[in-house]
Amino acid sequence: MAMASSVQTRQPQVNPNGTPCFLLFIPHPIPQHSRVKCLLLAILLLATGCTVPPSQPPPQPLIPGDAAAPSQLTPEESMAIAQRFASHAWRPFANNIRHGKDKAGVLVNTPDVGYEPQSARKGWWIPGTVNNGIPYKWGGFDDPDSFDAAISNGYAGGDVSSPAKRQADNAAVSAHAAGVDCSGFVSRCLKLPSVHDTTQLPAVCSALPSARDLRPGDLLNIPRRHVILCAGWSNPQHTWLYYYETGGGPDYWKPGLKQAPLDALLALGYQPLRYRGMAHPPVPPGQTAKEVLTRAVKATAVVVPHPTVGEP
Repeated sequence: MAMASSVQTRQPQVNPNGTPCFLLFIPHPIPQHSRVKCLLLAILLLATGCTVPPSQPPPQPLIPGDAAAPSQLTPEESMAIAQRFASHAWRPFANNIRHGKDKAGVLVNTPDVGYEPQSARKGWWIPGTVNNGIPYKWGGFDDPDSFDAAISNGYAGGDVSSPAKRQADNAAVSAHAAGVDCSGFVSRCLKLPSVHDTTQLPAVCSALPSARDLRPGDLLNIPRRHVILCAGWSNPQHTWLYYYETGGGPDYWKPGLKQAPLDALLALGYQPLRYRGMAHPPVPPGQTAKEVLTRAVKATAVVVPHPTVGEP
């Protein structure tokens, strides 16, 4: 009677990780020439079907933000919103260009490619093609959806800042233009229900004792001037900072990710703030908060060795 030379499997069992594990049934005796094949097959099945992955430590719970804050979010959510504004695709046309007074008599200058092309603060978006990034608008608080709706209805695609607009303040905000300014952008990135300008943001934030304590989602703010959103450290020494900004160079009139020396930013008068509604993982003493930006997003950051205050 010939000996069986095949390897049989019985009903699968279940590993702790939920994957099936087949039990081998090898008849005995078995011919010498088949033993090596059976052994190799057994090793293969054990390696592919019956391995138990190493256990992963459970994620640390987040420390929640202040329940009394106007909104609640995480650094990851804040960075995702910022990147959405910076990469938002839209198609303007000639009727979205304005260089003159709107229906209410407010002067509007859209940052289209024809706006002051020889200036350092020149315009950038091109009509008739797809552009990326929601343009700057003095006093603007649009999100991507409301911006798209306004553009499709013929609103002006942004409205640049100027000393005259700063002096006029709210009276210089056009109701016929769409986009976001620096505080509107940051307010959106904090999920605030209404815009908080640079004088109002400190009321919903806590001042940090040191700018070296900055984490993703924190702010650098100059009251009555400008605000930027911190996105993490760009070097291990914590001397260069990633940040999102709209209204600042080199692309003045669109949101984007940048990196600059921290000391150069502080020399401009920025004050470090932390939004009270921001949840975050616990940070042990002597350690820094975890990175939020992906490597691909970091690669898009514009290097700004000599930053300036974004709005004139």
